[in-house]
Amino acid sequence: MEDLTKMEETVLIAIWQLKNKAYGYEIRKHISEVFKKEFSLGNLYSALYQMNKKDYINKSIGEATERRRGKKKIYYSVTPKGMKALKLACEMHDLVWRGVTVHSFEFLGK
Repeated sequence: MEDLTKMEETVLIAIWQLKNKAYGYEIRKHISEVFKKEFSLGNLYSALYQMNKKDYINKSIGEATERRRGKKKIYYSVTPKGMKALKLACEMHDLVWRGVTVHSFEFLGK
């Protein structure tokens, strides 16, 4: 299994956290709020396309609504392969950051 890119990791975590509300707008909103900056739809849909090809996510079609002028939402969920990739990424972060805390950076100031 190949390593996740930072973008893939970010989007996969967002999908996992959003559970049954994981569709384009909500994923983008969630990531933008976490990073406190706008996250482009182009970057999001590019990452979703790549992760779907790698079998890290599944897509399912929701119902059409009047609010969306009859357009159907596409919902995303993390596959077992995607969960395994997230677990490996988490383990790697733990290894790399072992012993480092937020307090380790106090010398930098605010």
